[in-house]
Amino acid sequence: MTDTPSHPASRVDLFELFDRLGIAHHTLDHRPVFTVEEGADIKAAMPGGHTKNLFLKDKDGAFFLVCALGQTQVRLNQLHKTLGCARLSFSSEEHLLELLGVTPGSVTLFALINDPGRMVTLVLDAALLAAEPINFHPLKNDATTAVAQDDLALFIRNWGGEVYRCDFSGEVPQAEPWA
Repeated sequence: MTDTPSHPASRVDLFELFDRLGIAHHTLDHRPVFTVEEGADIKAAMPGGHTKNLFLKDKDGAFFLVCALGQTQVRLNQLHKTLGCARLSFSSEEHLLELLGVTPGSVTLFALINDPGRMVTLVLDAALLAAEPINFHPLKNDATTAVAQDDLALFIRNWGGEVYRCDFSGEVPQAEPWA
């Protein structure tokens, strides 16, 4: 993922990358879902951790992708202190498409395939890192793809950007570099 793509990667591109990296994956096609609540029946059909993904921008123009378990409470008003950045808010649809190649409702960790310049900082929920397998949309919200934690780590290392592990269980989130 070193060359800048001329267009956002597709699901086929993503799965080809998985195959090249030796990442095992299982995908369930379903109706488009836009919220964690809308996908309750999908969660029942697929074991493991189901995610919510937030694309954020700080006041200084830095971008963050927060990937958490669906039930994790992410305190945005505290997260900037933990990450040592300016105050955070949701990023625009334009930046989402430009940097991650996806549209609202389809935000996913797998969209990092579209960030070869490593413009986005990834923030991983500690609780999410305990789930097995882990489920994300494969670039569109009309399917869910499960991968093992070890394979997720391989995908993230292949991307190569800055990553934090964040414990959201306390009043103030605690973050550390992810290794």
